[in-house]
Amino acid sequence: MSVKTLTINNQLLAASEEETILDAAQAANIYIPTLCHLEGVSDVGACRLCLVEIEGSSKLQPACVTPVQEGMVVHTDTEKLKNYRRMVVELLFAEGNHVCAVCVVNENCELQNMAVTVGMDHTRFPYRFPQRTVDLSHRVFAIDRNRCILCTRCVRVCDELEGSHVWDVADRGDNSFIISGLNQPWGEVDACTSCGKCSEACPTGAIFRQRSTVNEMQHHPERIAIARKRKEKRQQKQQNG
Repeated sequence: MSVKTLTINNQLLAASEEETILDAAQAANIYIPTLCHLEGVSDVGACRLCLVEIEGSSKLQPACVTPVQEGMVVHTDTEKLKNYRRMVVELLFAEGNHVCAVCVVNENCELQNMAVTVGMDHTRFPYRFPQRTVDLSHRVFAIDRNRCILCTRCVRVCDELEGSHVWDVADRGDNSFIISGLNQPWGEVDACTSCGKCSEACPTGAIFRQRSTVNEMQHHPERIAIARKRKEKRQQKQQNG
């Protein structure tokens, strides 16, 4: 495994060739905003908040899925990136129904926190007010698609950590939405183990425990970490025969 040297924000760093720009930045305590990234599961570059500028490239690149390269010079905090990230967050608020006053993660919401981080106090885009469904059919949990930002963290933790494959994305473009099973009511999906990992992974409270009230929901990331360690142990046993 070779080591690559690169520069991020004028700081010379060394990183494994298997690491991404985001990995290298986090190891050096360089902040890059993310919403779809979740430690322990694969990255998909869905939210586009982690875009960075790389010298010699005409395109912005997502830090979470871009491998480090020898001699790479990266900028993560330019004025162009700040403006772009604010626009992304504004669009997320405009395309959904994020009424924070009646949300189970009010004041504990990653999207709400990101709006503060990027300096958003309003959106320049017209609100779309889409008609989205709420599924209360599960005996413990519920999903309110009005708050979903399609980060797919629920899909990935269910697939990669729990191995149940309950969640998926249906349709395409601005018609995309999260489905359970084969677009069945969540309560009818036999594969669901009611583990709650999807609820813990959700950054906006779109998936939550029923009977939670305003400002009640708290995330417990250690539960995801425990599941990740169990997965690593299973993989080690398989490799050792």
